[in-house]
Amino acid sequence: MNNPKPVFDAQKFKETTRRQWDEASAAWDRWSPLLGRWLGPCTEMMLDMTGVTTGSRVLDVAAGAGEQTIATARRTGPTGYVLATDLSPEILKFTARNARMARLDHVETLVKDGENLSEIDAEPFDAVISRVGLIYFPDQVKALKGMHTQLRDGGKVGAITYGRAEMNGFFSVPVSIIRRRAGLPAPAPGQPGPFSLGDPDVLAQRLTDAGFHDIQIETVSAPVRLDSALECLQFEQESFGALHQMLSGLSETEQDAAWAEIEDALGAFEVDGHFEGPCEMLVAAATR
Repeated sequence: MNNPKPVFDAQKFKETTRRQWDEASAAWDRWSPLLGRWLGPCTEMMLDMTGVTTGSRVLDVAAGAGEQTIATARRTGPTGYVLATDLSPEILKFTARNARMARLDHVETLVKDGENLSEIDAEPFDAVISRVGLIYFPDQVKALKGMHTQLRDGGKVGAITYGRAEMNGFFSVPVSIIRRRAGLPAPAPGQPGPFSLGDPDVLAQRLTDAGFHDIQIETVSAPVRLDSALECLQFEQESFGALHQMLSGLSETEQDAAWAEIEDALGAFEVDGHFEGPCEMLVAAATR
């Protein structure tokens, strides 16, 4: 008798995701300097591609602790406006605090499911951005349609996603180890996850299905540079909720063994006393 394939439960996935980001919020904030070094160039490219400039109104979806929110707000200046949204209320507290510390009074935060953006009552935005967030939405087209509704005519959406798994060893190697140890099946087509939008054609189709046009997608090499594989392991242990979600079915001892194997595997990316994890990002923009 064949065992039935488990059915993906989108609501349970969201609830687990919210809880994990609440728990990881302080760590994600602590790693903000790394995020700025690692993803800063892609972020600036996304802001260029979406035309964010002085005075722009920008909606930042799945903002996290707000490192890219702050970069956006500095670009818009005080005559602009940035609304940062996230599913996790705890992580948005760091966004709000970081904006206050930077004296960016034109930043506001709002707890909001990224698939329910049409519920936001606001003046139309010039740009809607999402950095490594869209990949984790169960209904990516619904999320993009919500972004579409929040834009003015001619406004632009921007997104940063991981590229193909084979080009992102720093993340795909841990994922493959955990998947094997936990006996997890390969993700079903359309299921959210780190590499769900790694194919530029899939990303372009999602944007098209949501009503966008003039789609641009750039592939960018963005290696993760750290002092050691151990430091990368610490970063992923503290900050990558997707890995913890995959590990949840293993005992504590089994999880420790998985992390040990991951550290050993990541050691392959240590060169001349430093760690350089392979990473390729897609930077996309499209027009309403």
